Amino acid sequence: MTNQQNVVVRDVLSCGVRNVLPPSSLPVAKSFSPQDLKMILMKKLETEKGVAKINAWLDSMRASSPTRIRSTTTASLPETENRSSWIVHHPSALSMFEQIVAASRGKQIVMFLDYDGTLSPIVEDPDRAFMPREMRAAVRDVARYFPTAIVTGRCRDKVYSFVKLAGLYYAGSHGMDIKGPSKSYKYKKGNQGVHFQAASEFLPMIDEVYRALVEKTKSIPGTKVENNKFCVSVHFRCVDEKSWVALAEQVRLVLNEYPKLKLTEGRKVLEIRPTVKWDKGRALEFLLEALGYANSDDVLPVYIGDDRSDEDAFKILRERKQGFGILVSKSPKETNASYSLQEPSEVKEFLRRLVDWKKLSHGAAKCA
Repeated sequence: MTNQQNVVVRDVLSCGVRNVLPPSSLPVAKSFSPQDLKMILMKKLETEKGVAKINAWLDSMRASSPTRIRSTTTASLPETENRSSWIVHHPSALSMFEQIVAASRGKQIVMFLDYDGTLSPIVEDPDRAFMPREMRAAVRDVARYFPTAIVTGRCRDKVYSFVKLAGLYYAGSHGMDIKGPSKSYKYKKGNQGVHFQAASEFLPMIDEVYRALVEKTKSIPGTKVENNKFCVSVHFRCVDEKSWVALAEQVRLVLNEYPKLKLTEGRKVLEIRPTVKWDKGRALEFLLEALGYANSDDVLPVYIGDDRSDEDAFKILRERKQGFGILVSKSPKETNASYSLQEPSEVKEFLRRLVDWKKLSHGAAKCA
């Protein structure tokens, strides 16, 4: 191709075919066939779609970043009003504790708990997101009185290594890998053990994507790629914001090769998972059914979580008009949760109060 023709190619890619006004000396009709122009336009559209996708991801990445702490002297009045208005619609589960337990009269409470940011603090290294000893004790005590499930984006084996409590249900990889206690466990109405995997056929593909992402992102400092069995998590908590574009581009390049996978965003994490219709909300429904409460009015599900992926469970509870979602967040967020708690320490306090209430009500029932 001549240099003159190269000029036309650049113009087509940058301006679009209809806006190109080539010099009169250039024989446009002879330079490009309709097929050539079609290919150029398709390439341009592909590039635009890629840029739009990355920009959308970047917006989500910024939105998932922890809110910067601002001093009370610099906090504006509208922000204070916004927080107050949000609290009216999503009051503290601690201040509304009596109303919550009153709604459980004659019903079995079933607890669903996210892990990161709910039972453990958000930390820079996801491999060191250990649960504090006091929180483990609170979860252990809750599980003695109520069926309790950990529902997380983490690999089920990984979260079990953090929690280390038998007698709980563990739903890893956003509920795509579920395993419950033995069939003799006291809360289960049926006789069958619980073991469910929603997307086993995707396991080889997930392994491939994990290896590809490790290779593609190794030049971006601070990136942590985690294989969560049924999904791959790309943590960018320690990545400089200036490198987010490069990181998003590498993730996009890998994901383009796997149309059966999709990308979702969490708190400082990009997650690649199968395009199956399964999420934390469906995992909640599956576990209620496994416990024998599929169509029961005698159950009160309570789901506590801090992440965008927990909204799927909050939404299910809203639609069922049964149970409560509790969002763990220090700042106002759009949510389907009914109540709020600010941080894991408040989650621990809520669980302890729930156990104390159950002990008292159990003791009162015995005396009667």
